[in-house]
Amino acid sequence: MSRKIITLLTVFLIVTSCGKEVIPKPRKLLSRDKMVSVLVDIHLADAAFQTRRYTSEEMRKYTESDFYYSVLKKHNIADEVFEESLIYYSGKPKEFEKIYTRVISKLNEMEQLEVKKTQQPVNIKKTGKE
Repeated sequence: MSRKIITLLTVFLIVTSCGKEVIPKPRKLLSRDKMVSVLVDIHLADAAFQTRRYTSEEMRKYTESDFYYSVLKKHNIADEVFEESLIYYSGKPKEFEKIYTRVISKLNEMEQLEVKKTQQPVNIKKTGKE
């Protein structure tokens, strides 16, 4: 997956350095909403892989790519469709920034929900037998 990331970043740099639109709109472009959902899940899968790969014997048999492809399978998206959509959106920096602002917002919301769950007060009821 790191090779794919390097390739995508290289394409991103090439595309953003040019003034005119270089990347044509893919035939099967993911919607912005779908991109947000997929990117959120990719970041969650990556975090799970990074935090658990050394602590679980079960996790050691998986690679980062396995997590990446599991997200695409969950969303029923072919990897080429996702990659083409990612390249297309990254070639439009303002649009890509809007997508990633939503991704970060969604991840922050999820984090806040988890924090609230762990900070719930314990309900101690008196049994009357003291």
